[in-house]
Amino acid sequence: MKFKAEIDVMPLEALLDPQGKAVTNSMTNLGLPEISGVRIGKHITLLVEAKDKKTAETKVDAACKKLLCNEIMEFYKFTVTEV
Repeated sequence: MKFKAEIDVMPLEALLDPQGKAVTNSMTNLGLPEISGVRIGKHITLLVEAKDKKTAETKVDAACKKLLCNEIMEFYKFTVTEV
């Protein structure tokens, strides 16, 4: 079976997000002062071959922990759907 994973990796709330801060500061210059608290992360999609959804989720979780996310500075969440 084939599954599609949608993964969001974001900086931990307790850590400074310099890219998000720069975008937040730029919102005022763009005439959008009501927008604040911008946080910037990564969105990753991938396909997984697995015998069932539970196995696909286990594989995606392993990929996040081993490569896609630095858990010291980031957190992740994902969804897996059959394609």
